[in-house]
Amino acid sequence: MDKQELETTVSKVLDEIRERPIPLGVSNRHIHLSEDDYARLFPGQPISEKKGLLQPGQFASDQTLTIVGPKGQLKNVRLLGPLRSASQVEISRTDARTLGITAPLRMSGDLAGTPGVRLVSPFAELDLTSGVIVAQRHIHMSPLDALILRVSHGDSVSVAIEGDARRLVFDNVAVRVSPDMCLEMHIDTDEANAAGADNPQVCARLVMP
Repeated sequence: MDKQELETTVSKVLDEIRERPIPLGVSNRHIHLSEDDYARLFPGQPISEKKGLLQPGQFASDQTLTIVGPKGQLKNVRLLGPLRSASQVEISRTDARTLGITAPLRMSGDLAGTPGVRLVSPFAELDLTSGVIVAQRHIHMSPLDALILRVSHGDSVSVAIEGDARRLVFDNVAVRVSPDMCLEMHIDTDEANAAGADNPQVCARLVMP
């Protein structure tokens, strides 16, 4: 095989990889806690893993809390691990209306100017002064995934959700690249319902420019 044939073959293989579905993860409402806030809400209890998540090292814990807002509350909201440097509550627009708060659309960790909420565990209560967001839809990927898909960290892309009669294309999907991430798109429950993502035939594909 000469150089041109090799390049053609490699290009064809990469194009086929780019056409493969992207794993689609639906993020229900959940909570991340700092070590200090966790210690206040679950004194003397180590965080325990209930189920591992697709992203390496991340898991749903056995611990749950109630989120209390001015107008309502959400019970049995799962705490995700591991613990973080700052507490963060991720909800949908529908959840925000239930609670009676205005949660801004943000990337995880961008918490400046966000509203707070009360968290209630079986052992204690804690008033967060900030940290409630509606998470921006995004795709996690490794540097190799980014190289193959020809995108970079911080890019905004379009993704088609296919396989259901309610199929749609999500624009403004943030790309998050890190060596400790694997390929997975995250949308919240409102977005999943709009796209019919409960259909097992549904998949996500990057819309190539």
